[in-house]
Amino acid sequence: MLQPLQLFKILSDETRLAIVMLLRESGELCVCDICAVTALSQPKISRHMAILRESGLVIDRREGKWIHYRLSPHIPAWAAETITTSWLCLREEIREWMTKSAPSSC
Repeated sequence: MLQPLQLFKILSDETRLAIVMLLRESGELCVCDICAVTALSQPKISRHMAILRESGLVIDRREGKWIHYRLSPHIPAWAAETITTSWLCLREEIREWMTKSAPSSC
């Protein structure tokens, strides 16, 4: 089960925080979409996604060769509230990132 210290360690990384905020905003994204918005390489994003998946914060589904990620509906309520509160503080910045990002290569 996800503990507060674990959540805060995960979200203390700027890339993982950005990914979680993007997923909170969009609902579901593939790695190529996250790469486009963050301007980071696929291997770097995939490494962070593995950490998020292992923690139980995100779940994935495969569609052909693409893997789509979303926040897990099974995270504890306190964690979901923390993510939502953070998203409320950052949502304008997140929406700006998404509108400025290059078209997806998916």
